[in-house]
Amino acid sequence: MPSITIGRHRLDGRVILAPMAGVTDLPFRRLCRRMGAALAAGEMLAADPRLWDTPLSRRRRDHSGEPGPRVVQIAGGDPRAMADAARRNADAGAEIIDLNMGCPAKRVCNKEAGSALLRDETLVAQILEATVRAVDVPVTLKIRTGWDASSRNGVRVARIAESAGIQALAVHGRTRACRFEGEAEYQTIAEIKRAVRIPVIANGDIDSATKAAQVLALTGADGVMVGRAAQGRPWIFREIDSVLAGLAPQAEPDAGELRDIMLLHLRDLYDFYGPEPGVRIARKHIGWYCRGRPQAQAFRQSVMQEESAESQLARVRDYFDRVDAGHAAAA
Repeated sequence: MPSITIGRHRLDGRVILAPMAGVTDLPFRRLCRRMGAALAAGEMLAADPRLWDTPLSRRRRDHSGEPGPRVVQIAGGDPRAMADAARRNADAGAEIIDLNMGCPAKRVCNKEAGSALLRDETLVAQILEATVRAVDVPVTLKIRTGWDASSRNGVRVARIAESAGIQALAVHGRTRACRFEGEAEYQTIAEIKRAVRIPVIANGDIDSATKAAQVLALTGADGVMVGRAAQGRPWIFREIDSVLAGLAPQAEPDAGELRDIMLLHLRDLYDFYGPEPGVRIARKHIGWYCRGRPQAQAFRQSVMQEESAESQLARVRDYFDRVDAGHAAAA
């Protein structure tokens, strides 16, 4: 199976976890890597030096026990600040610096960062050139296809990125105006892939192994990036990898494996955040794991009320015991 090379790093697969604020923390990244993700960037960090040493930023910079290459994503609109932030993170052990020019959030775009930068190609070039010069690790870039349908400039931005020394490019198949609505369009990604020689990663609406294979065929991209579809389904990476390798599609985890995945994830959250914050953060992940499961609504309502790590874990074990008992009775 073809592989992706980013600078000195040759990835073990073609499926990458998309960075998502509030989701791709260290416990989730480690889990997705175990489940087959070839790469997993940390949550977006602001380039603003006033925010570098906040508790949130320090936690987002934590890559303890994470398999390499370790990726830090930064966002900002000032070339000097972006270069300084890249240098600081590379010095702290980041092995790849990823630049965010794709985030559609108002709080980011209002600061002339994220996908707002796509409206100013001169500034894009300045930021990319300054950041690449500042570090000796590979620099990658994530973009959208443009600001809106009337200014879909992804191909021009991709060429600017390649000229600046960017070593891989992830493209979400929507404009900023689309946010996450409607269907992703892949034609622009295909045009970008034809326009540059660096690896191109297709992103947007990839929620199954079948869809991943279709997107690769449509775009000619080197790999795919999975975001929301990995929430509650971290095994999607191994499913896609299996199909791309020409193997039979993997079955969904059975109840026993799903229980073990959830318990491992929850314990990692408690260790990382502390018991009380970990319990609160775990609730959203439990909700995602529950989607489409038997007796999911009652379980979700009960587990959301638990206040301690021990009781939350007990609820998860009890739920799977009931599901197993129900399956045994039906048999």
